[in-house]
Amino acid sequence: MKNKPLILIDGSSYLYRAFHAMPPLTNSHGESTGTVYGVINMLRKLITEYEPDQIAVIFDARGKTFRDDLYPEYKANRPSMPDELAEQIEPIHAIIRAMGLPILQVSGVEADDVIGTLARQASARGIDTLISTGDKDMAQLVDDHVHLINTMTNVTLDRAGVVEKFGVPPERIIELLGLMGDSSDNIPGVPKVGPKTAVKWLNQYGDADTLVAHADEIKGKVGESLRAHLDDLAMSRDLATIRCELDLELGVDDLAPAEADNESLKQLYARMEFSTWLREIVGSLSTQEPKEPLRYDVVDTEEQLKDWIERIKQAPYFALDTETTSLDYMQAEIVGVSLSVEPGEAAYIPLAHLYEGMPAQLDRDEVLQALKPILEDERYHKLGQHLKYDKNVLENHGITLRGIVFDTMLESYVADSAANRHNLDTLALKYLGHKMISYTDVAGKGAKQLNFAQVPIEQAAPYAAEDAEVALRLHQYLWPQIEQEPELKAIFSELELPLLSVLSRIERTGVLIDTQMLAAQSKEIATKLAKIEMEAYRLADGPFNLASPKQIQEILYQRQNLPVLAKTPKGAPSTAESVLQELALDYPLPKLILEYRALSKLKSTYIDKLPQQVDPRTGRVHTSYHQAVTATGRLSSSDPNLQNIPVRSEEGRRIRQAFIAAEGARIVAADYSQVELRIMAHLSADEGLLTAFAQGEDIHRATASEVFGCSVEAVTKEQRRAAKAINFGLIYGMSAFGLAKQLDIQRGQAQEYIDRYFQRYPGVKAYMERTREQAHADGYVSTVFGRRLYLPEINAKNGMRRQQAERAAINAPMQGTAADIIKRAMLQVDQWVSTQGNEVKLLMQVHDELVFEIAEPRLEEAVVAIRQAMESAAHLSVPLIVDIGVGKNWDEAH
Repeated sequence: MKNKPLILIDGSSYLYRAFHAMPPLTNSHGESTGTVYGVINMLRKLITEYEPDQIAVIFDARGKTFRDDLYPEYKANRPSMPDELAEQIEPIHAIIRAMGLPILQVSGVEADDVIGTLARQASARGIDTLISTGDKDMAQLVDDHVHLINTMTNVTLDRAGVVEKFGVPPERIIELLGLMGDSSDNIPGVPKVGPKTAVKWLNQYGDADTLVAHADEIKGKVGESLRAHLDDLAMSRDLATIRCELDLELGVDDLAPAEADNESLKQLYARMEFSTWLREIVGSLSTQEPKEPLRYDVVDTEEQLKDWIERIKQAPYFALDTETTSLDYMQAEIVGVSLSVEPGEAAYIPLAHLYEGMPAQLDRDEVLQALKPILEDERYHKLGQHLKYDKNVLENHGITLRGIVFDTMLESYVADSAANRHNLDTLALKYLGHKMISYTDVAGKGAKQLNFAQVPIEQAAPYAAEDAEVALRLHQYLWPQIEQEPELKAIFSELELPLLSVLSRIERTGVLIDTQMLAAQSKEIATKLAKIEMEAYRLADGPFNLASPKQIQEILYQRQNLPVLAKTPKGAPSTAESVLQELALDYPLPKLILEYRALSKLKSTYIDKLPQQVDPRTGRVHTSYHQAVTATGRLSSSDPNLQNIPVRSEEGRRIRQAFIAAEGARIVAADYSQVELRIMAHLSADEGLLTAFAQGEDIHRATASEVFGCSVEAVTKEQRRAAKAINFGLIYGMSAFGLAKQLDIQRGQAQEYIDRYFQRYPGVKAYMERTREQAHADGYVSTVFGRRLYLPEINAKNGMRRQQAERAAINAPMQGTAADIIKRAMLQVDQWVSTQGNEVKLLMQVHDELVFEIAEPRLEEAVVAIRQAMESAAHLSVPLIVDIGVGKNWDEAH
């Protein structure tokens, strides 16, 4: 096409194509967004490529069309629109309108007819038209001025393309469809006539009318079918014909796009949580609508520094941020410090930028010494984003940051833990509509990315000052909302915020690692892996890459013809772990592959990596704890991830053996016993559970006794195992199917166990039903201490996602309360540890366990103090019990 074409978009086709192509995305409020994203993404790509002067998006209108009158069974076999798709139409239309694109919906006809009418009007005037659709019916509209484009495949069809694809020219498409029918539209056509036969006849006879005139010449069953269904052929042609002479209110000249309504787009993208597009809009708004200029100072004189020190002293609180040489808090050194005391104003104090031609900077040591009294004084209140990192870095310079009163990352997390991300860029965009300067904007990307010390001060200053100033504004937005909810305020002020300093101390303490033991284990694992490889090669009749899903797929399913239990989204046989586990029950090779995967992962993730993570100055490994990641409030950790070291396998236990105590000390591991089951007893107030825990019974034996109707003494190992699976399974919402699979029993028998459990513990069933109802009504559930756990999909129209949210609703109060209890315990333990000098160290928090390093002479006293602190961290209807072990290493103490 020589000129810019008129673009006509088959919106109804877009809807279904996006719905089936996109994953089931949702925003944090549980609204489906996948189809919205897919449709708008296709539109944006098309507009970017063609920059049209005339465009329209055409959708089918609600209600019947004239084709339903012609043939009542027309489209009768189509299922009704899924609820999950229907709920996305309103936001799709709203975004399209905000983009400035005309939308057309005409009652009584289909989108195809509206498109056909506009295309023919344009052709008559010599205007080129591009129809964006995936509908084969539209091929009948193609002529010298009308082409089709499939945005999913980016294939364009002109006249020659139609002939190549369908075997007939555009003017014969109606007759082709009439002969072969269309199952998706329930157009009957002629039975026994498929595409090949229809194309052969049309090419032989020229058109359908000539074919009908010579129908007696067609031999065989297919000829009989043609002669018997000539009336159906005529009706099918009529149904397939796109009407191109509608009387439309809008013509081609009315299809110029309007200017985009960026304010509406901003609100819509924010609601849908399309952050990339939102950033684009926010960026364009900021250039279109200049606001009061921000005042970001570069502090490079003594007078400026004194002025800012006086300002932060006088302020009720000030925002603080550090720029550093590294993300590793143990290695990082300060490059500059940012301060802010009120919205719109901030300062950056460059201290250690290092590049050719850099301007003079204040001396880092002198500035930090000047700031130290303020930073270490509780009376001067500090706030910031993720201040645990800044606290750790300041410790590298001999400064202990005190007086932290607010942290915007934790404020966001307490307000809505289910939100995906709590980083400053995301929060600024989400809550303030502010697009932050990105690190790559000032430091570049990839291999050429600069260390921050190399970034020119004139570029570094706005980026760094913005971090402090935006954190201040974010706090002023978030805190009033938290203050309105006393329980959330308590979770923030009494739990999460004080825990920040405790975690900082744990991180900086680190844990000793026996690198020689790990080196020996690495060699042993390498030998094991080599043996597994050789055995796998033997079973597969040749070598292959055990880490390659593609090669495993070929060997298992093509060479060995193993049963295909599941497929990937693209239809290939799956090699996922769950599939291999099932195959491993009957076949040796999948079992070997699983063993190889597990050992390889342990070796690369822990055995070989831990020695590389030892800090050269401390000789210890220093993990990073994350407070704002899991929706339930549990802590997570990284570099290394302490939560995922397996405890059941021999290799996992040997890794734990490498976590050792210093000379003259021992490792002490204190672990809550069955804490989630105890929380279940407390929440459900079930008399049977309360009695069992109060009497100190083995809860799994007690449950087995109830479910299997025997005395506690008569419970077998197998019965106790089944009861344990029921106890923990129901907490996590396990179904009878899941329990049957775990215990290798029939589904009916598993359901019988569950029914008996609920008969014996009716309070548990009542709690589950009560919690489901509350979750549906409120959209969230709460822990014993008031932490809110939002469930975005609890009222989703998609049944599977709604049921998952219901299971989470039952489990979340238990997991969340367990998280709150271990955090409360850490605060209480830390108070005691802080009085013990260097003889007691809190090293790690892993799930429901605290791990210490304690000088041998203090062991007996420490065990008593730790138990007392942890068991009094919460007062439930049943006692909290802590199991404590002592050993030279973590495994021995566990």
